[in-house]
Amino acid sequence: MPRTITPAALAHLIGSPDCPVIVDVRRESVFEQAVTRIPTAVWRSHLAPETWLAQFEPGRPFVVYCVHGHNVSQIAAAKLRALGAEVAVLEGGIEAYAELGEPLISNAPGIAKGLASPSVWVTRERPKVDRVACPWLIRRFVDASAIFHYVAPEWVRDVADETGAIPFDIDGVIYSHRGEMCSFDTMLDEFGLDTPPLRRMARIVRGADTARPDLEPQAAGLLAILLGLSAMESDDLSQLEKAIPVFDALYSWLRYAAAETHNWPARTSLS
Repeated sequence: MPRTITPAALAHLIGSPDCPVIVDVRRESVFEQAVTRIPTAVWRSHLAPETWLAQFEPGRPFVVYCVHGHNVSQIAAAKLRALGAEVAVLEGGIEAYAELGEPLISNAPGIAKGLASPSVWVTRERPKVDRVACPWLIRRFVDASAIFHYVAPEWVRDVADETGAIPFDIDGVIYSHRGEMCSFDTMLDEFGLDTPPLRRMARIVRGADTARPDLEPQAAGLLAILLGLSAMESDDLSQLEKAIPVFDALYSWLRYAAAETHNWPARTSLS
């Protein structure tokens, strides 16, 4: 990895399975006053990487950022390199990233600021659409290490109350349906993720989740794939892991290939 990374290059990786570990190393006093962070970023002290490096998967590359990409990031990067980590500094820091117009994650209910430990979520068992779409969104934009529990519907609230897990996609909680909008829409609102690709993905998810295939042409296909995965997998967590690449592909299509068409027979050139 180069010693620095541009905001545009990092934005290209965010939301993909190739995203590095992003560490917000702004001074603690600055971070505590902040209301946003770069998607999936965790806050850690720039002065003590030796105390937190082992919390992350060995071999994963890191990107560190501070406010402007100056001395604070450089200190963190130097210490990480000394510990054997692969790390790049975000050029211009979070301010340069924000100037691109890319979304920043807002502080949201239930999620510990800085993510000192992975967030834990709980919902109803036997997921179909929203209950796999929302975990994809959380893992790719909010908390890459998030943990998910699927339990019997009548026990979701009890599990949440006793363990501190964040309940979602059940009645009467923050992260659930609101009017005609599904839980995926709600999470976009709560996290401040307002981009055209994600909003269109929300319509596709909503169409699949609420029997409204008229909302987007891709809704019926997404529903068929997710129902097929549910029929294939009796284990909910295994189903989720198989569904994640489906949403990765859908998001990549929305970002880079939605205007592309495909026809048959293939065109051939005659010499």
